[in-house]
Amino acid sequence: MINDPDIPDDEWLALLRAAKLAAYEKLDQLPAAEREELEKWLEQKAQHHDWRASLNNGEDLAALQKEYANFKAAAAEALESFHQQRLQLPETAGPVSRISFLRRSWTRYAAAVLLLAAGAWYFWPAENTTPAATPVAKETQQVMPGQDGAVLTLADGSTILLDSVGNGIVGHQGGAELSVKDGQLAYKKAGQTVAEETFNTLATPRGRQFRIVLPDGTAAWLNAASSIRFPTQFTQDVRRVEITGEVYFEAASMKKEGKAVPFVVNAGNRFEVTVMGTHFNVNAYPDEPSLNTTLLEGKVAVTMNGRGGKQQVILKPGDQASLTMRGDVVEKVQVRPGDTAKVMAWKNGVFDFEDARIDEVMRQLKRWYDIDVKYESGVPDIEFVGKMTRDIPLSGLLIALEKSNVHFRLEGRTLIVMP
Repeated sequence: MINDPDIPDDEWLALLRAAKLAAYEKLDQLPAAEREELEKWLEQKAQHHDWRASLNNGEDLAALQKEYANFKAAAAEALESFHQQRLQLPETAGPVSRISFLRRSWTRYAAAVLLLAAGAWYFWPAENTTPAATPVAKETQQVMPGQDGAVLTLADGSTILLDSVGNGIVGHQGGAELSVKDGQLAYKKAGQTVAEETFNTLATPRGRQFRIVLPDGTAAWLNAASSIRFPTQFTQDVRRVEITGEVYFEAASMKKEGKAVPFVVNAGNRFEVTVMGTHFNVNAYPDEPSLNTTLLEGKVAVTMNGRGGKQQVILKPGDQASLTMRGDVVEKVQVRPGDTAKVMAWKNGVFDFEDARIDEVMRQLKRWYDIDVKYESGVPDIEFVGKMTRDIPLSGLLIALEKSNVHFRLEGRTLIVMP
C-alpha cells in the first residue's frame, strides 16, 4: 500500500486518478483508452503494482475499513471537507492546493479512502479470500441501471412515450410548442395565449429519470418514480405545479404587469414550497419517513397543514426542512443544515450512501433499478459508507454492498436481503 508521507502533491493527484480508474476496472466499466492510461501508470513504478495488488488483499481492505471508521469518528469535519473536494475527481490534474491537507498526518487516511473518493467502494472481491456463504445468485438477465425516459400525458388524455422519440418537435399544446432535445423536454410559447388553461403531466416510472423546461423557463429534473403536473402556459397570478416523488428545480423569475409571479410547488396536498426564483430540491416519496425540502440558492417558504392550521417555515441557502407526517397533517417540523452534496447526488449521477441505513439504500435501489425488495429475516441493523455512480448494473453494486456483512439473492426482479 502506498503510504509514504513524503509523496509529492503531483503523485497524490496521479494516485487519486489511478484509484478512480481501478474502481471502474473492478466493475468492468473502464473504456479502452482509460485502461491503457492505468496500465501505463502501473508500469512506472513497482510501488504502483504493489498498490494494485493490495486491492485484492482481504486483510489490507479490512484494515482500511477499520482505519476509515476511526478517522470518521475522530475527524468528522475534516472528513466532510475531503468528501466534498473529492466526490467528483477532475479528469486532469487540478490545482496543487486542493490536496495539500492530505499530507503528513492525513496520508494514511487518504490511502484508506482513495477508492471511496474516486466514486466507488474500496471493498472488492478478494482473489485469495473465502467467498461469502451466500453470494448473489447469478442473474438470468442482467438488471441494468435506470436511464432517461418518461411518459407525457397531454390535456386530452393521450400519451407520448419519450423514451423512444428522437430530437425535434413532438406536439403542440395550449399555445405551446413541445420539443425534445438530448433527453430534455421543453415548452416554448407558440402563438397567442389561449383563454382556457390546459395541463400536462410528465411522469417517470421506476428505472427512468427526465428533465423538462417549463413554459416559464423553469428547469426541473425528475428522479425515478416521480411526476410533475403543470399548465401549458402560466397565465395566472401564481405559477403552480404539482409533484410526486423527487424533483429538483431551478425556478425562473417571472413578472406580470410589473409584479413578481410566485412559483409554487404542491407536493400531494401535504405541503407547498413558494419561491420567486431559486434552486431547490423536493423529496416527497410516500415511502420515505420524512418529506424534505432542501434549498441551494435563493429563498423559499414551506407551508404545511399543522394540527392548529397552516404552518410556515422560511429557508435560507443550505437549509433543509424535514416534515414528519401523519396523513396530510405534519406532526414534526425540523429545519437544519442540509447535506446538499448528498441531496443532489441523484441529479449528479451518484449514489451517496454515507451513513445510510440499509432500508434507505434499498428504497433508492427499488426506484432506480425497478426492482422489488424483500427482507428474509427482518431489516438488518447496518449502515453503509461510500459513493458509487448510478450507471452500473445492479450486480456490480451488490458486489460492493456485500462487503458490509450483508448478503443478497436475486430472484427475477426481486432482491432478497439476507443476514
